[in-house]
Amino acid sequence: MLLKLDASDSRPLHEQVAGAIRRAVAEGECAPGDRLPPARDLSRALGVNANTVLRGLRALRDEGVLEFRRGRGISVAEAADQRAQLVERVRELVADAARAGYGRDDVVEMIRGLS
Repeated sequence: MLLKLDASDSRPLHEQVAGAIRRAVAEGECAPGDRLPPARDLSRALGVNANTVLRGLRALRDEGVLEFRRGRGISVAEAADQRAQLVERVRELVADAARAGYGRDDVVEMIRGLS
């Protein structure tokens, strides 16, 4: 898995780490069940603190993209590719809405109105 961070990106580093892994999963570079390298190895490869990497990995765990297994490391969750794509599209929707002057609550209300 080849991850790169963009020094010109204004997002916090942990969000960039999560986004890079999310893209790798969505694009099929990492398949469900694949194990990720240890956080220390990822941090060395990316040139960031291990805690920064762990924060990004925890965010992906909370989204259901990754699974943490004691003694077995971190692996890509089943159906994570679909979830990663959906999460990425939702993030884009929220960003587009913000550019148009709408907040997250407005977007949620719009979605509720579709039911």
